This record gives sequence, structure tokens and C-alpha cells, in this order.
Amino acid sequence: MQPARRQRDAGNAALELLILAPVVLLLISLVIAAGRTSLAQGSVQAAARDAARQASISRTPAAAAAAATTSATAELAQEGLDCVPAPIVSVDVTQFTVPVGQPATVTATVSCSVPLSDLLLPGTPGSKSLSASFTSPLDPFRGR
Repeated sequence: MQPARRQRDAGNAALELLILAPVVLLLISLVIAAGRTSLAQGSVQAAARDAARQASISRTPAAAAAAATTSATAELAQEGLDCVPAPIVSVDVTQFTVPVGQPATVTATVSCSVPLSDLLLPGTPGSKSLSASFTSPLDPFRGR
């Protein structure tokens, strides 16, 4: 009776592999996409933090915006994050007009669209939009 059972079970392993292989590959691809998105979000947050810090030590609103954009772009390039198109950096410098001696802040927001199309994962969008903001205090006793 055992030889008949072996013959009846022949080919089951190949069939199971055929059914499970796409599921396993899909799970691996999802983990890779989630990891890439998580790392990219960390890079965008670091870029926003650097942009706000550079803007907060600038003397004028125009210099703050320029320093924030330069800093965020450099940080994203250093992290190896490819934003398509270029990252968008916006800086809220409205509190530069606050009188000396009163607390004020500057806020930088960095937005980046990270491509995911090279993962070849069915159902994923071509890119994921990420954004982060950071607020840094201005020195209340310095000239503005």
C-alpha cells in the first residue's frame, strides 16, 4: 500500500512551490518597498531639520530661504535620495519681523517624491510623496 501512496503524492511539492512562490516574492517586495519608504522618510526629516537650522541662523528672510534650500538639497544628496523632480523646500520666515527680545521661530518644510517603479512590484504606485516639517527657534536677542 505504501508504493501507491507515494505515487499519488508525486508532484505535490512542485505544485505547492508553484502556488507559494509568487506569494513569497510579493511579501519580499512589500518589505523592500516599506524599507525604502521608511529610509526615505528619515532622510526627508533630516533634510527638514537641517533646512530649519540653517534658516534660523540667517540674518534676512531671503538668506534664510536660500540657506534652507541649499542645506536640504545637500542633505538629500548626501543620503543618496533621488527626488523626482527636485525636492521642494518651503520656509516660513514670517517671524523674522518679530521685535528683538521676543521669541520667534522659523519653519522649513521639505517635500520629495521617491520613485518606487524600479521595484517591479505589482500594485505599487510609481512614486511615493513624502514630506516633513521642522521648526527651529530664532535667537530673541540678535539683530534681525
